[in-house]
Amino acid sequence: MLFRQLYEPDSSTFTYLLSCPDTGVTALIDPVLETVERDLEVLQSMGLKLDYAIETHIHADHITGAKKLKNATGCQIAGPAQDELPCRDIGLTEGAAFQIGGITLNPLFTPGHTDTHHAYLLDHHGMPMLFSGDALLIEACGRTDFQSGDAHVLYRSIHNKFFRLPDETLVYPAHDYEDRRITTIGQEKLRNPRLGKNRSEEEFVAIMNGLDLPYPRKIDFSVPGNELCGMCPDNMPEEMKGLCKDSQQR
Repeated sequence: MLFRQLYEPDSSTFTYLLSCPDTGVTALIDPVLETVERDLEVLQSMGLKLDYAIETHIHADHITGAKKLKNATGCQIAGPAQDELPCRDIGLTEGAAFQIGGITLNPLFTPGHTDTHHAYLLDHHGMPMLFSGDALLIEACGRTDFQSGDAHVLYRSIHNKFFRLPDETLVYPAHDYEDRRITTIGQEKLRNPRLGKNRSEEEFVAIMNGLDLPYPRKIDFSVPGNELCGMCPDNMPEEMKGLCKDSQQR
């Protein structure tokens, strides 16, 4: 498997490139509008054509690059089927493996950050790799105080889906805010200050309810934009509207 971890600094978002070396079929997980040109350059430098832009959930901190990538490459847009977005070509559900050429991506329904959030698990020659989206981060987890979030539900998603995976499972989150790039299930079970060392559900909920985080600065235009797969909404800030030039085609 060809693999790249790419980073967008303003929203601290990771985009993941996966490509099957035998077939050339290629996907990007959680692309960002601001870095579409970067992603296209990476694809070109690797001699790859993009086949899929895959979302873990409807993001609140950035607008996806999916629509702009589709207009540039003809790729298909995939994401949780429960979102029921007409602009997506493929709906993903737990229990139905998704093939990226010879790479088998297994969706995991992991609500709590949002009510339709999915993570994606694959086995790379015996090494499990988890693309955890916003559900599980490095020594943290996604917020539960807006956009259908629920701390009780997130706790159960992490314990019932993630913490039952082998400790050596590599975890690639959708974000990190402290210049870290990767973790493991075993490390999060030990070191995660919100979840580790067998914290109870009640303790976790109390921690999440006490975070007192600021209102997400991009949520008011990111959510409606992402419900359109990356078409910029009418309330997009003036200074960002130039990014929308090639994403407005329907």
